[in-house]
Amino acid sequence: MTSADLSTTATEPGSDTPPALRWLLAAGGAIGFLAAFVLTVEKFHVLTDPNYTPSCSINSVLSCGSVMSTPQAALFGFPNPLLGIGGFAIVTTLGVLLVSGVRFPRWIWLGLQVGVTAAAVLIHWLIYQSIYSIGALCPYCMVVWAVTIPTFWYVTVHNFRDTRWVRSLSGYHAVVIGAWALFVTGIILTRFWLGNG
Repeated sequence: MTSADLSTTATEPGSDTPPALRWLLAAGGAIGFLAAFVLTVEKFHVLTDPNYTPSCSINSVLSCGSVMSTPQAALFGFPNPLLGIGGFAIVTTLGVLLVSGVRFPRWIWLGLQVGVTAAAVLIHWLIYQSIYSIGALCPYCMVVWAVTIPTFWYVTVHNFRDTRWVRSLSGYHAVVIGAWALFVTGIILTRFWLGNG
């Protein structure tokens, strides 16, 4: 999968969506759904058995249990992973339909844009909270982060592909994602392993 595959208009008849973007939505959505589903199951185990240790609680830093017990883990009054289950189910469904050759009207793409933008804002707030407030990282949450960021970026690139700023970034989309990932990784390493903790 190259940046050009994701950012240029597909040439296949009957489709204006790059093939790699279709697969990104289908596969990325499925991965995000699975991570959110497992987190939800783990949360239910914690609620029914206070002594239960989640499978993703590895040490004091990589600890789902520590994150699950905070108010930030239920931002809207229910476990955050339920948002992921619903959101990623939609993304996966749209991706599968696109892979099958379905074309979407503009309003669906705009609706997806609203959804992935909200998701990107939410996960960056959760990243900040995890690193600087909670002081622990949830491995399954990080899978969701890793899926949400490229999904947001490439859906945005596709929706605004005719704008000047997207055309100016032609061929550099992978650089943007790489720099984004390095930045998040850098602050995690600095906070938990390279800094004073």
